[in-house]
Amino acid sequence: MVTLRKPYVVARPVYSEDSFAEDHEKIYRLRKTILDHMKEYLTCDSKRAKNAVLSLLPIIGWMRIYRVREWLLGDVVSGISTGLVAIMQGLAFSLLASLPPSYGLYTAFFPVLTYFFLGSSRHISVGSFPVLSLMVGAVVTRLVPENGPPANITGFEGLTPDQQRVLVASSVTFLMGIFQLAMGVLQVGFMVVYLSDTLVSGFTTAAAVHILVSQLKFVLGLTVPGISGPLSLIYTLEKIFVQITSTNICDLVMSIVIMVVVFIVKELNDRYKAKLPVPIPIEVITTIIACGVSYGFNFEKTYDVDVVGKMVSGYESPIAPNMEVFQESAVEAFPIAIVGFAVAFSVAKVYSIKHDYTIDGNQELIAFGVSNIFGASFRSFAASTALSRTAVQESSGGKTQIAGLISAMMAMIVTVALGFLLEPLPRSVLGALVIVNLKGMLMQFREILYLWRRDKPECVVWLGTCLGAILLGLDLGLALGLGVELLTVVFRTQFPRCSVLVNIPGTDLYRDHKDYLHILEPKGVKIFRIPSPIFFANIEFFRDKLVEAVGFNPLRVLRKRNKALRKIKKLLQKKDDAITERGVRDLLHQMTDEFCMNVEELDLPSDSKDLPFELDWSAELPANINVPRVDLHSLVLDFSAVSFLDSSALKGLKTTLTDFLRVDVDVYIVSCDACVLEKLRSCTFFDDEIGTSMFYPTLHDAMLHVLEKHKDKSRGRVLADTKL
Repeated sequence: MVTLRKPYVVARPVYSEDSFAEDHEKIYRLRKTILDHMKEYLTCDSKRAKNAVLSLLPIIGWMRIYRVREWLLGDVVSGISTGLVAIMQGLAFSLLASLPPSYGLYTAFFPVLTYFFLGSSRHISVGSFPVLSLMVGAVVTRLVPENGPPANITGFEGLTPDQQRVLVASSVTFLMGIFQLAMGVLQVGFMVVYLSDTLVSGFTTAAAVHILVSQLKFVLGLTVPGISGPLSLIYTLEKIFVQITSTNICDLVMSIVIMVVVFIVKELNDRYKAKLPVPIPIEVITTIIACGVSYGFNFEKTYDVDVVGKMVSGYESPIAPNMEVFQESAVEAFPIAIVGFAVAFSVAKVYSIKHDYTIDGNQELIAFGVSNIFGASFRSFAASTALSRTAVQESSGGKTQIAGLISAMMAMIVTVALGFLLEPLPRSVLGALVIVNLKGMLMQFREILYLWRRDKPECVVWLGTCLGAILLGLDLGLALGLGVELLTVVFRTQFPRCSVLVNIPGTDLYRDHKDYLHILEPKGVKIFRIPSPIFFANIEFFRDKLVEAVGFNPLRVLRKRNKALRKIKKLLQKKDDAITERGVRDLLHQMTDEFCMNVEELDLPSDSKDLPFELDWSAELPANINVPRVDLHSLVLDFSAVSFLDSSALKGLKTTLTDFLRVDVDVYIVSCDACVLEKLRSCTFFDDEIGTSMFYPTLHDAMLHVLEKHKDKSRGRVLADTKL
């Protein structure tokens, strides 16, 4: 393949930052103070009020452009399809939350009503999410264990165990909503950026493992108490294997058949999704068949199969959250709020990009916060979104949240009128549906090899998050994953890949000298690049790498020179006759090292003005004069990737530059960001030794200046011949 190469020629003077400022006048902008920003934020006019209303109620925006003839039919079909999936997932995921299945239908109804008005995404399906259900279930199991007395909470008096669990789940969800609403009001939706795709992938994969293990007791028909806390997964597996011989064969066979059938049909749905107008609702079909078979053959009594049992008919009156549960679950509720928002926002973002509209992270926090507070008041548990359910809503023709509203209406119909038909449904069927829907999350294990080959620190984040969440629990695992992720960021910035640059002959381009064969590196010039901000944690690393690149320590050279200069001056004071440069060699042979000198004096610039001859440190010196020879005359620092400097870095940088200047090495800083240069000026970085004249707008400008200044010392090909 031939690449088109168009030549270009630019004729202009060689600029330093000072000369560029002389030729081109700069506009000095007036920076707004904090008070100015506060006044602007608190100022209100008709336009801002209108924008605030549209932002708070996104429904107004998309309802004004709603195309009834084109979109309504698609929304209705999508709502029915999504509603069927939401009903089945609500029933199944309620088992993860350690709640009676009927409360999963509440989660498929109440949160959708408020999100319809407040949500900025038009495509996500709001409802239960397996990871959140499991995290809520961990709190429920801890406060209301299956074996043993519940926690000492006043609100539990006079309640059955199921009612206690519902109270705990709704209180945790209420607190989760408060956290989300507070973050939305405080405009901190940006914090989701700290949950990288890698971290979320590792976390959801670990959650899938927890979900899989938690459903084994239903699939095998065993009675295993819920366990929470670190290593709960290990203890649960231990209890399952202890009872493995008591497996209910009917439950196991039914679960295997359903998992195989659902898996095959889902694969066919994916393969032929372009030809199918609506995905085959295989979960609904298998649930109806399982209910009929279980009722016809009386599985509950004949084979001792655990069934859904009594379904709550209709809706119960609202309840207030329990303050003692708030105190007991605050630590768990915050990560649940973060995970719920992060998952929903990431899914919403995918579909907003696909359909070309914008979503607001802060408004999504407000929407989910209000939805969870409202839903928790009516006994629903944590709501977010599920990728599979959202995919059904979008692929079946859903255009707006009207589809979500219709799906909620379907959940309401089942709750009010048809719930009794689900009473003979075996719980093992729900467990099997949960497990088969974990395929997407469990397949994320394939990312380990991909990340290891392409980005090992990212792979460490994935493994750390996944293993931490599996072994320590989802809440502690998420905290561990965030810690590992921040450590990798610190590692990348604290130990960046510094490089020595060279010129590519015939161009104004500069690349790492290790990467190319044909390079041009003028004698006595070194170009050093640091590809990260310079701050307190990496300033010493920067100095060490710079010393390694140039091949000498300038401070050590300066001290050696000052020691030698002190010896010469002492000998000159003892001699009355004229001293010549050649005579110094003889005098130095008579010297001893028996004298001391203050360290601060050694660090001062070498002063050879009062000598009767010119002292050339680069010339050959007597054998007993141990002063390292410096062949470098110019050091160029490429600051194109340095976005900021803190006060510690300013001090360290100034010391380093001063040391090089005092050993007669000219230092140039190129491509420095305007904000960084402004900060150097405001922090009194410049003095008699370090001036603004060392700053150049481009690397090539500095190199042309260096070669012009030292053209008599250059050998061979000259860089100045290249076209800029």
